[in-house]
Amino acid sequence: QVQLVESGGGLVQAGGSLRLSCAASGRTFSSYAMGWFRQAPGKEREFVAAISWSGGSTYYADSVKGRFTISRDNAKNTVYLQMNSLKPEDTAVYYCAAGFPGVATMTRRFDFGSWGQGTQVTVSS
Repeated sequence: QVQLVESGGGLVQAGGSLRLSCAASGRTFSSYAMGWFRQAPGKEREFVAAISWSGGSTYYADSVKGRFTISRDNAKNTVYLQMNSLKPEDTAVYYCAAGFPGVATMTRRFDFGSWGQGTQVTVSS
């Protein structure tokens, strides 16, 4: 398994931007698909974005499409989530995940086997 550590969360005003990073340990990072999920208080953990092992394919939840961008740097064992035009409803703990989902299951959290500890994102109105 791969170990994941998120960073970059914080407090931002609505309309602002944040960039989350997820650093992975291990030499097999480039073989994993990577995802970002989030969980707000009292809600289920939900899919935000995912990227294939090569970075050639990306996937987004409808709620963040056009505002968030996922990317990865396999040389640095890091995946990023650039979040622009943030809204109060984006407030949540954001989790990085690694796994081997199929193309049809990239949005399913149960197909990701490794998870980070999460980083808090709070968007004030």
